[in-house]
Amino acid sequence: MQGDFHYYASYCAAYLAGYSHEESLAICYCAQLPDYCSKAFLEHIGGPRSAATTQLQLEMMDTLVDQYAIANITQIWASFHFLPFDLYATGPKAPKKYLNKYRLICNANGSLVEDTIKLAKNRSLQAIGLAMHILADTWAHRYFAGTPSLVINNTDFHFYEIVDGIEKRVTWHHSVNKPDNLEKSIYTNTLFQSNEEAIMNLGHGRAGHLPDYSYAQYKYLPAWGNYAEILKDNPSDYYKAFTQMIYALRFLKGDFSKFERNIYDQEKVASYQEEIQTILKRRQLDASKDWKAFGEKLSGQSIPDFKLNTWESEYKEATENEKQNTFLGKFILAALRQKTMVTAKIYHSGNPIAGRPLHFENSGFRDLEDYQRYTEEFNHD
Repeated sequence: MQGDFHYYASYCAAYLAGYSHEESLAICYCAQLPDYCSKAFLEHIGGPRSAATTQLQLEMMDTLVDQYAIANITQIWASFHFLPFDLYATGPKAPKKYLNKYRLICNANGSLVEDTIKLAKNRSLQAIGLAMHILADTWAHRYFAGTPSLVINNTDFHFYEIVDGIEKRVTWHHSVNKPDNLEKSIYTNTLFQSNEEAIMNLGHGRAGHLPDYSYAQYKYLPAWGNYAEILKDNPSDYYKAFTQMIYALRFLKGDFSKFERNIYDQEKVASYQEEIQTILKRRQLDASKDWKAFGEKLSGQSIPDFKLNTWESEYKEATENEKQNTFLGKFILAALRQKTMVTAKIYHSGNPIAGRPLHFENSGFRDLEDYQRYTEEFNHD
């Protein structure tokens, strides 16, 4: 997903769930931040690099794809953008190494989604926003995995976009300077690399930004599915994502005592369903303007555009003891807690791809210093 959904739609979901304008702004900021909180950003503000929730292209291009690098990549992308659906899936008969990757395929309503939402319960607004990013991405990033794998993530010539009921074969190009051409179904994707673990084969890179566009309907033949055709209907999936976010946000606010999977708060959006569906189905590269207008109509308040440096000064100027109580400090703590949980779940499922679990896993973490001490030790073992 993009900023149109992570930022503006998250604001709308939070406000509809009963959060105030100010609370909704904090939630949507932290629902967007995972796409920007790189090691470079953390170094810039003086935060722990181990709290990175994304990787810049330059960071990944300079990465040697060895066992340590793959573990680091998987920790980030599987924890925050491609949450695995079933870590114990019994997939096709194949070597264990391939099965481990197959078990990292992302999909909605897996047990880790429930774990992610519960982890944010009684935590900060920053933790709630982070959880909303992860939940939303389970819908947009279905059928791709947050670890480099040609077999899992590759696409081929059999890739069709469905426009007004008509199938149009997608044409791929690799120039990041050219915008996607919706009229001609020409999209940017990563270069084909025959190396199974090449960085170009991470996530949905081989499918370009199509999974991130709410209007997109497409079908393709993934190798992991024995080349059975998969139809991806983003307008339907994104609507479910939006209504599931409202339900999850209401649970986190205390409206429900229990969070359950496969539940969507259709009631809260009943009077807005047509308007939301119109936004989701409109063919455009960025729906931010539409979602922003909808959010401002809901609250009657102005929604400022996302600016990465909004909270930098507060964090930089805080003492070491105060940093964890700043806006960014709370997000960093939430990110480390989420990465801790997912990494441990993957490891304990018998899957070594994401590396070893945290040393403090059983005793818990008291504060940001505990996380930083662990992660610095872990990343240099």
